[in-house]
Amino acid sequence: MLDVVIIGAGQAGLSAAYYLARHGLIPERDFVVLDANSGPGGAWRHRWPSLTLGAAHAVHDLPGMKLGPADPGEPASAVVERYYARYEKTFELPVHRPVNVLAVRHQDTDDDGVPGTVPGAPLTVETDRGRYVTRLVINATGTWDKPHWPHYPGQETFTGRQLHTHDFQSAADFAGHRVMVVGGGTSAVQFLLQLSAEGVETAWSTRRPPEFTTRGFDPDWGRDVERRVNERTAAGLPPLSVVGVTGLPLTQQYQNGIAAGTLVSRGPLQRLTPMGAEFEDGSGFQADTILWATGFRAALDHLAPLKLREPGGGIVMDGVKVAREPRLLLVGYGASASTLGANRAGRAAALAALERLSVPAAA
Repeated sequence: MLDVVIIGAGQAGLSAAYYLARHGLIPERDFVVLDANSGPGGAWRHRWPSLTLGAAHAVHDLPGMKLGPADPGEPASAVVERYYARYEKTFELPVHRPVNVLAVRHQDTDDDGVPGTVPGAPLTVETDRGRYVTRLVINATGTWDKPHWPHYPGQETFTGRQLHTHDFQSAADFAGHRVMVVGGGTSAVQFLLQLSAEGVETAWSTRRPPEFTTRGFDPDWGRDVERRVNERTAAGLPPLSVVGVTGLPLTQQYQNGIAAGTLVSRGPLQRLTPMGAEFEDGSGFQADTILWATGFRAALDHLAPLKLREPGGGIVMDGVKVAREPRLLLVGYGASASTLGANRAGRAAALAALERLSVPAAA
């Protein structure tokens, strides 16, 4: 019997593991960390090679150990992979990998999948490498494994290539193509600039006008973003992406892209055609490739047996606590689904776990 199983070894999962160990729980005896990846780095290890550290969103320091100096021209995936590996070794946080979690269930669930009512009954974590029984689960699976593909009329008739941010590698792969980028977030903007630099003809489609902002990304801004995201999760509504409430920083590079016409949206899509797309204003664009930079959803399919969803489609949350299931702590959902709040969410989950286990937190 374990006290805690942590699912996911990205930023939030490692942060939770660090704080559990700091407050007295012993890895492998009291808690384990499971990760589906073949090595360290979380979702960062999957980022496209052309995303350098200098071009990426800030890589936040993990608790207790700073990233330190790093080459801004090196791929962010390589930098973060080394950093996380060093972190796991320094704090003696062995991670079981690759382990795919298939389902989390109530230990007292009957044969029809109906949860029992035994107070304090443990949870069972079923994986492709065996089964774990635990008092609590900290779920930190993030969003990378759940790319969102929207549907538009005519999508199945398009004869060109369609791919998602999840599968993007390099702008050089699209030399000689006409590419339509769909999505209003940072990834879409970065793709458009990279493609333009390679001489690729592009068109940009967004559901709403791009929201560029000159507001400083200071602590007050961060707290305001988290508040707005948390308002939805507290009401049991599906969370908006963090970028959906932050806007896009109006950097000099982005201003140049706007002036050049690269970062000017053609507006919402009306339909796809065999050779491209039609926009709601009646104009069209012939495309060889459609790049869906349409975001990700929380990767929570393995939690379905716990029946957490509300009628509105979301999960009612109080911070990292799940209203329907006190044995589950959820990070990487809502405001902590980015580097913005992952460290704090990991710490909050660890402290909540200690409280529920009646383990006094160290000073």
